[in-house]
This record gives sequence, structure tokens and C-alpha cells, in this order.
Amino acid sequence: MSTEIPEGPLGLLAELTYRCPLACAYCSNPIEIAAYRDELSTADWQRVVSEAAELGALQCHLSGGEPLLRRDLAQIVATARDQGLYTNLVTSALGFTEARAAELHDAGLDHVQVSLQADEPTLSDRIAGTPSFDRKLEAARRVRELGWPLTLNVVLHRQNIDRVDRVLAAAEDLGADRIELANTQYYGWAWRNRAALLPSREQLAAAEVTVRAAKERLRGRMEIIYVVPDYYATYPKPCMGGWGARQLVVVPTGDAMPCLAAHELPLPRANVREASLEWIWRDSPMFTAFRGTDWMPDPCASCSRREVDLGGCRCQAFALTGDATRTDPVCHLSPDHHLVEAAVEEANEASTRTDLPLVARPHA
Repeated sequence: MSTEIPEGPLGLLAELTYRCPLACAYCSNPIEIAAYRDELSTADWQRVVSEAAELGALQCHLSGGEPLLRRDLAQIVATARDQGLYTNLVTSALGFTEARAAELHDAGLDHVQVSLQADEPTLSDRIAGTPSFDRKLEAARRVRELGWPLTLNVVLHRQNIDRVDRVLAAAEDLGADRIELANTQYYGWAWRNRAALLPSREQLAAAEVTVRAAKERLRGRMEIIYVVPDYYATYPKPCMGGWGARQLVVVPTGDAMPCLAAHELPLPRANVREASLEWIWRDSPMFTAFRGTDWMPDPCASCSRREVDLGGCRCQAFALTGDATRTDPVCHLSPDHHLVEAAVEEANEASTRTDLPLVARPHA
């Protein structure tokens, strides 16, 4: 696989704002939220969405932070719909009132994904940092009433993974079409809280048995996506299907990136206020830096899996080693794998403790 340019992104992830009413300690958004207050205007977002469609994107995922905090959300949805994009709202559901839901329905929104932190209010509200559980359930029911497909997203970690059976039962009760059980990715606030969030092997083994049984029982009724935590994998996952290969992320201030955490890397910024989305996707250093396999050092360059996992996650390599060109330390062949092993050992020494201190993301 050379560094040839893919035809275009399959999807646009529009991070409309990093403002959020929740304060989740596993949040992977940038820690320096103040640097992202100069948000793109309505017209800017409409242009970005249109240019993404021209590049070949088929989907537009509207996220944040909390996208419902943007008063122009329905206008952006309508533009995406007019451009033929399938639109998906990724939301905490706080602010998903009856009136707001009707507005988005009229604008042509196709799908809603609601985050849940746990299956019961005390734990859910503690993880979210604010009373929110009951409003989330109300919003999920509203999604179904209006005829939208409903996806629930639950970020798993040491604090809630032991309750995955009850989380799945809650999703079934809500009539969810799909649930994503995604183990925490350690960027942003999650990186700061890794010691309190990384589950033990015992917890993961129990969760995987529960999820396998649920997949079999609910086959054809509810799709269950379970993402194994990177730190326990033998080989890394190909980041976003390959760097600059499938996905395009635009953050509130207009920086465009191949993945959610690329703002942490020492790469030249590519901003939609200064350049077209086509140039950014095809030619910008941000998107070409790790596209394909030509950039790889050993052991990746000589590995038979280089076309499979594409070197793993560049942001994870940078977070753990300070060098974005290193083999993802998750890989057992990486010379830096001991860094992951040390984190896993620490998590297992703490066993299943859920009382370790968390640094909560501030409300924004």
C-alpha cells in the first residue's frame, strides 16, 4: 500500500462545539477547551458539509461536546440532508426537548445516538458529573416515538464494566436498534484518569462472556458492537481504518484532522477557514503524514501485518512515547510494548477497585 490518495472520505465527523453540560472523566476531547471557543459560523459549517459531500462523503456525524448547544444545529442538518448525506446526531441528550426533537425531525435528521454512562441513576450521574440519567431515558424514548433508529453508546471502564449485563438489559428495554460498548480510549481527560479507568483482565473476561451471550440472544433484534480495549490487544487496530483513508474530522475552530485526537500531534494545522476541504484531504501535511505504509519504520515496515493494522494509532504512539512515528506500543512486537504492560499490571494490581480518584472534565 503506497501513499496514493483515496478517492474521498466515507464520512464527516463534525465536532460542532466542545461545550458540554456533562463532566465525564473519560472524555477524550482536548483538555484546553478555552482554545476552541472561536467556533465556526453557520455558513462555515454549511460550506464544510457541502465540500465534504463533493469529496464523496456519504455520512455526516454531528457531535461535540454537545451539538445541541448549537442553535443552528437544524440548519446544519438541513444542509447535510440537501447534500444527500445520511445524518447522525451524537448527543448526551441533555437539551433534547420535545420542541428541539421536532425541529431536527423536520430538518431531516436520519439517526440519533444517545450516550449512557450506566444503567442506573446514581452511578450514571456520578460518572457524568451531573444529574442526567432520567433525561437520557426520556430522550431515548422520544427518539423511538419519532421513528428514528436509536443507537446507545456506552463508554466502558473500571467504574461501569461490571454492570454490562444490566446496561444491555436497559438498552433492550428502551428498544435500541444498536448499542456500542466501547472501552475507553486514553486521550484527553481519559489519559489523565487512566489509572482509575483501565479495567482488569478479570473484569474484561467477565464482560466478554456476557456480551457474547447477549449477541447470540439478541441476534436480529439489537446489534451489539463491542470494542476491546487497546491495552489488552495483541495487535493494534488500524486507526480510523487508516490515516487519512476513510474519515474526516473537523473540530469547532475549523481544524481538519484524520482522527479525533490528532490535534495532539506535532503536525502543521489544516484549517477550513484557510483552505478548501479538497486540498486538506488530498495534499495537506496533516492528512499525508501517515497515509499508507511508506512512512513506517521497523518493525512495522517489515511486518506481514503492515497492510492490516497500518501501524496502529499514531496518537496513542505519541501519547505513550512522545514520537508519533513509533510502532503503536499496544502491539506485542513494539519495542515500547513494556509501557502498555506496565499500565496493565498497575490496573490488575488495583484489581476491581472503583474508588480510585477521578479528575472530572470541567463543565463547559
